[in-house]
Amino acid sequence: MKEGIHPKFNQVIFLDASVGFKFLSSSTKSSGETMEWEDGNTYPVIRVDSSSASHPFYTGKQRDTETGGRVDKFKQRLAQKK
Repeated sequence: MKEGIHPKFNQVIFLDASVGFKFLSSSTKSSGETMEWEDGNTYPVIRVDSSSASHPFYTGKQRDTETGGRVDKFKQRLAQKK
């Protein structure tokens, strides 16, 4: 690789604070906040909004947000007129 043109690649801890899930991975992002990992080393912490531990797709706890679309509303109005 050519020197000086690539971003610095470090180990960081990604923390999903909503469920307390954290994992160690490599990233070009960094942070001023640090945390000690299970191996005894200290790494920067990147806080994330959702992860595989909290995202509804991966947990299987998807909410049914569709309470009736345009077609359903049209059919209801059509049924009322008959």
